[in-house]
Amino acid sequence: MKTLHLAVIAMVALSITSPAPADDAAARGENVVDQWCRLCHLRATDPPNPDMAPPYEEIVKRPGRDEAYFVRFLEEDHFPMTIYRLFDDEKRDVVAYLLSLKSEERRAP
Repeated sequence: MKTLHLAVIAMVALSITSPAPADDAAARGENVVDQWCRLCHLRATDPPNPDMAPPYEEIVKRPGRDEAYFVRFLEEDHFPMTIYRLFDDEKRDVVAYLLSLKSEERRAP
């Protein structure tokens, strides 16, 4: 019985300390963005540069930029953007990352 109690306590502790799946997806999406998209897109902390694409923190603030928009956007080619063929799971992760930026924006004072 004591072993069962320890097992239950361990499972509860793991569930509390494990990040939510959405957080995992957003973190993976950020990695995809850092690997492929940061070649052209500024970071929010970068000084303005007219030769670079805007930072994602700015893009997510634009009207109509919701999950449906980002999903549709990643399915299409957008010139002059470089065409990267992401896997479907990578696209979902990038959308999760973008939505996490939008959530952070709402929480900011």
